[in-house]
Amino acid sequence: MAKKKQDKPEPDQALLIPEDTPDTVPVLVPLALPAPYDYLVPEGAQVGPGSFVVAPLGPVKYVAAVWRRPEGESAPEVPRAKLRALLDVLDDVPPLPPLSMDFAEWVADYTLTPPGMVLRMMMSASAAFQPPAPRYGVRLAGPPPERMTPARTRVLETAENGLTWVKSLLAEAAGVSPGVIDGLVDAGTLIAEPLPDMTAQELDPSLLRATLSDEQAKAAEQLIDNTRDGFAVSLLDGVTGSGKTEVYFEAIAQALTRGKQALVMIPEIALTAAFLARCEERFGARPAEWHSGLTQSARGRTWCAVAEGKAQLVVGARSALFLPFPNLGLIVVDEEHDQAYKQEDRVSYQARDMAVVRGHLGQCPVVLSSATPSIESLVNVSQGRYRHIPMHGRYRSAGLPDLTAIDMRKAAPERGSWLSPVLTEAIGQTLARGEQALLFLNRRGYAPLTLCRKCGFRFECPNCSAWMVEHRFRHRLECHHCGKFAPLPDECPSCGAEDSLVACGPGVERIAEEVEALFPEARRAILSSDLTPRISDLRETLREIEDREVDIVIGTQLVAKGHHFPGLALVGVVDADLGLAQGDPRAAERTFQLLSQVTGRAGREAIAGRGLLQTYMHEHPVIQALVAGDRDAFYACEIEARREAGMPPFGRLATILISGSDRAAAESYARSIARTAPPADKIEVLGPAEAPLSVIRGRYRYRILVKAPREADIQAYLRLWMADMPKARGSIRLSIDIDPYNFL
Repeated sequence: MAKKKQDKPEPDQALLIPEDTPDTVPVLVPLALPAPYDYLVPEGAQVGPGSFVVAPLGPVKYVAAVWRRPEGESAPEVPRAKLRALLDVLDDVPPLPPLSMDFAEWVADYTLTPPGMVLRMMMSASAAFQPPAPRYGVRLAGPPPERMTPARTRVLETAENGLTWVKSLLAEAAGVSPGVIDGLVDAGTLIAEPLPDMTAQELDPSLLRATLSDEQAKAAEQLIDNTRDGFAVSLLDGVTGSGKTEVYFEAIAQALTRGKQALVMIPEIALTAAFLARCEERFGARPAEWHSGLTQSARGRTWCAVAEGKAQLVVGARSALFLPFPNLGLIVVDEEHDQAYKQEDRVSYQARDMAVVRGHLGQCPVVLSSATPSIESLVNVSQGRYRHIPMHGRYRSAGLPDLTAIDMRKAAPERGSWLSPVLTEAIGQTLARGEQALLFLNRRGYAPLTLCRKCGFRFECPNCSAWMVEHRFRHRLECHHCGKFAPLPDECPSCGAEDSLVACGPGVERIAEEVEALFPEARRAILSSDLTPRISDLRETLREIEDREVDIVIGTQLVAKGHHFPGLALVGVVDADLGLAQGDPRAAERTFQLLSQVTGRAGREAIAGRGLLQTYMHEHPVIQALVAGDRDAFYACEIEARREAGMPPFGRLATILISGSDRAAAESYARSIARTAPPADKIEVLGPAEAPLSVIRGRYRYRILVKAPREADIQAYLRLWMADMPKARGSIRLSIDIDPYNFL
């Protein structure tokens, strides 16, 4: 795959280029550099835009990409003695398609990011640029060993189908250690042989078409028409449980039939296993997958399969958008409203919006799917930019859950408890019917704050301006911003008092403790990223819930992301007000979406669904809209409020974040760059002000907010400003986020 064309020359040899070699090429190195650098092409080498090469930069060698010069621009007149030569050309690595280069330049320009950093995202599969390591599996081929054991017997029984197994998977399926497998190989019972590459399996778009309801069939027909040819954006807007996935599967089938590649983006890595299984059932083989949970070798195989056009369908997280598709014919963004599509590290981008850009550049249709669409998407529908495909009913005529608000001022829980009598009674009734209940609280751990009742001492993170969260199940305090943790002490570290520490407020662990006391016979499961850090464990828990091996689920936002629990009848929201008290212009929208999604897990099949929302703000518009089931009224009110305030999507925002290890230096630098802001009509510069989370990982944070009307070129304004900004020195760092989603 990545075999070298020639032996790699030593750096000093690479400079000995014959004088008659005419070619120089611009090369983009995957670093925070403003532009490509020119390099000499070794004699006899053939490179073009998109080719991957090994380029020296200082004392370090980098795998980089040959770029292209802007139209009409010639090579700079630089003395040959000042140019360095490429060290190698990776002939066996598929080149970067021209559309990927277009996309990289567009993203870099929009986000004000060095293009090398965007290229770095496109090259995130390091194994794709190295010689492929051979992969071996084991197969039953020889006689049984002389010495049999129960463990060996289980292995032979598992492997008797004659298939070639990945060693670790065979060991897991048989319930033995890998050493047992190795012993059987040594005995000649199992033989090792190369594994076939299952990354790019042939899909059959005509296989096992689902029986669609009338509404689904109508939506599928409209979607197929919208995605038949050229760029168009369709918003598939269906209630939870309406069968949107089967509808856009028909659009995927059409793309595959036309010989095109398709990409489905999903917001949560935990969803991939269930989604891949549905894809395999529909198309007869597993699609390629792309997310951070894959090994580097698996990522490398997927990257190459995509670049070679062999991967027909890719299912992945937001970063899958930057894979080198040469023939992309459809992009689907599932749960398009989800905040997980916003990346804030290194390159700040909104994957939903960038998917639309990628579709436009490649004249590729885009499908946005959600039960609770983003306001941005609904406004684009109203303005005629997006096509709207509504789905109002659930599949198989299942009813939407009945939602009721519990006014906690009138139905308060007992002292020391967090579940109201109304909710606990409903849980008991649900369990008595043999149905499942879910309790939702978007807060990890046992309690958000632990303090000493004698002296008032509070456990604060030494690196962040945040409280340490008590995780009682793991017997420690943890900061959710920097990861700092410490053992949970037996006495107050300030006054030394014993048995004086008290947990304040609930997390999912505390709710689980209360549930155990109320319903000791019920089988419980907690869905929280800190308690199920391994993807395999999380998927196993989800399987247990789907198979009704769990009676009560206690979970964070993980439970709201598209899961299908057939036996779930009751959803109880422990604190429906939690997301409403944030200084965030999207707080109401996010809370409405989250609570709609989580309550939408209930009653998805024959079981009648019910949702109970515990709230101290019964009169809040979000709560009222949820209870009334009046989504359209809520969105209309929220859209009008955004319009009047000039907030996105009717205005534009950008954040300049300044951070440093010294508070005074960070504040001084923030004030100095604020003074250099160019004057501009209708563009407001607000700040600098200390960020709500003023310290993270020992760095003091100040924020400047730029607010502009929709028609303003905010990027041009920021470039002009950046040209006059004083240079950041020492520990000072500056980052710019166009279209920010995080205001902490």
